[in-house]
Amino acid sequence: MLQGSYVALVTPFKNGNVDWSALENLINFHLDNGTDGILLLGTTAEAAALAGDEKDALLRFAQQRIAKKVPVMIGTGTNNYMQSLANTKKAEEFGADYALVITPYYIKPTQSGMYEYFKSIASKVNIPIVIYNVPGRTGVNISPETTIRLARECPNIVGIKEASGNLVQATFILRDAPDGFSLMSGEDALNMPLMAIGAKGCISVTANVAPRLMSEHMSSCLNNDFTAAKAQHAYLAQLNHLMFIETNPIPAKEALHMKGYMDLEFRLPLCKMQDNHREILREGLKAYNLI
Repeated sequence: MLQGSYVALVTPFKNGNVDWSALENLINFHLDNGTDGILLLGTTAEAAALAGDEKDALLRFAQQRIAKKVPVMIGTGTNNYMQSLANTKKAEEFGADYALVITPYYIKPTQSGMYEYFKSIASKVNIPIVIYNVPGRTGVNISPETTIRLARECPNIVGIKEASGNLVQATFILRDAPDGFSLMSGEDALNMPLMAIGAKGCISVTANVAPRLMSEHMSSCLNNDFTAAKAQHAYLAQLNHLMFIETNPIPAKEALHMKGYMDLEFRLPLCKMQDNHREILREGLKAYNLI
């Protein structure tokens, strides 16, 4: 079952290209620190800024280094049906464990449109699919009713990355979802509240910087040790906040640069952090003994 701490892995760049050495070091960092699964080509990976051949090369490289030690999820969704389907088929060919398919952004489809979109993609592949609901980025929210309908009718739609920030919506999904369907938190600030009502894990930005802390937190929740989980949630609150003081993945990449894992490089329109925010981030990471 899809569960635990999945990292939404950043993509390190150097001199305009993917930094393969840094990527390998990041993968090893997670394999050594309890991360339960790795998401490649998600929002945090700056996937929209990667060319098709770069994505293919990154997937081959990462899959070889991960070597099935943990499950791999690949972001495949776009706002173009044919492209999303092609990407999802490719993820299956690459041997990924899951495909993460975002709700089509900018277009603002109806619930009926999203139902048909996800059902059609799911019917044409065998790879397990995770719906990605993030209204703050896409401009559209997939309703609990549509999610549950898809989960019941499409055996390979196995979960949702829920980043609406709406605990009522998440509650309805968890109440009505079929057995084996996983709701994963897509917002680090709400990881524990979502776990407390039945979520199975998180797909985390913060895990880029503190994989062991996030893994331990998810383990406490999954073991129903909410006394420990509550203390961990409180401890992680400021770090979660710091990861979003500017647009994701800017803070995560700045933090990993401070930790010595990668050069500090983005692709426009993303750019380096403002100086005042960088100092706030640096002091925060020191407080957590992360640098």
